[in-house]
Amino acid sequence: MTAGCDASSLRSMERRATRCYAAIFVPGVGNYGICQFFERTRRLIASAAITITIARAGPCQGVASDPPDYGFRAGKVLFADDFQHGLGAWRVEMERPGAVTARHGVLDIDVAAGVTVWFRQELEGPVMIEYQATVISAGGPNDGVSDLNSFWMATDPKSPRDIFANQRTGKFADYNALAMYYVGLGGNGNTTTRFRRYIGDAVERPLLPENDLSLAQHPEKGIVANQTQTVTLIADGSLVQYWRDGEKIFEMLDVQPYTRGWFAIRTTQNHMQVRHLRIVRLIANKE
Repeated sequence: MTAGCDASSLRSMERRATRCYAAIFVPGVGNYGICQFFERTRRLIASAAITITIARAGPCQGVASDPPDYGFRAGKVLFADDFQHGLGAWRVEMERPGAVTARHGVLDIDVAAGVTVWFRQELEGPVMIEYQATVISAGGPNDGVSDLNSFWMATDPKSPRDIFANQRTGKFADYNALAMYYVGLGGNGNTTTRFRRYIGDAVERPLLPENDLSLAQHPEKGIVANQTQTVTLIADGSLVQYWRDGEKIFEMLDVQPYTRGWFAIRTTQNHMQVRHLRIVRLIANKE
């Protein structure tokens, strides 16, 4: 993060503003307006520091690569996380005890059952979400090599403005009632790769035949253990895409698109590591 936009700098500014406020305020001298100004300044600086700590937001987080679809280019970096500062920007829903940590540049997920790791900030399209992921196979108890999964533009019809209003356990069935786009890469023990548009129904989860890939027939569409891959999710109105390492695996033209919502990384009985999350505004290239 560049100088001047980090949380520690803002907290230092807040302390200086507080000292100035205290030095200038003299009871009974008629300086009420000055006191109001410094108090508002202090509160704004404190709010900015909290926002950066939790969301790590803004263009000071570096540059994003251009989208793999040549119809777009990368605009402003909306949010980014290089996983140096803990899980403040994330919410973890875990079915059984496991380990989810964010430090030293890695979001490490090592779990014996289902887990969903939500980015706390709601997103609005057109947007591209990109991250690198490595599924670990090194003899560990949870090294299942399965389910490098993504939710995006997800909402809960019961509480459309707050996906966290209703508690979930991390069990996969808990997410059936959401409205969202979902890809399960290497699901079911790395035997399937599927794309679904969830419709907010607790039972019905439509699956089109062209979006149900058997890895026995398409082994190149699965997970390769211990190999870093770049996952790219695109939501631009009716156009929805899923890319892996520059290859488009799924595309949908949605007549009733989900244009805003939340993003999450999902897995089950697996150990994987995520790096270099970037969420950027998409800009259409003019022909």
